[in-house]
Amino acid sequence: MSKINFKPNEDRVLVEPAAAEEKTASGIIIPDTAKEKPQKGKIVAVGEGLKDKPVTVKVGDNVLYGKYAGTEITIEGKEYLIMRNSDIFGII
Repeated sequence: MSKINFKPNEDRVLVEPAAAEEKTASGIIIPDTAKEKPQKGKIVAVGEGLKDKPVTVKVGDNVLYGKYAGTEITIEGKEYLIMRNSDIFGII
């Protein structure tokens, strides 16, 4: 993982989404039009948190988040999601 030049504000985190599933467990290949948005990823950058609510994740954590959580952004040609700490369901 390369060092990224981005620091989220307040309670926001930058997540690198996991790759979408290419096959089902039984080996059926999923076409691009039927792929689900990934709901897990790796934390790449973390904000300072709010005064009364610190950020509960750290860089390198693998997390689960809501299907429509966050905003898609591109930094240095790579796709990321930026979301609030509260959009994260938990660490895996």
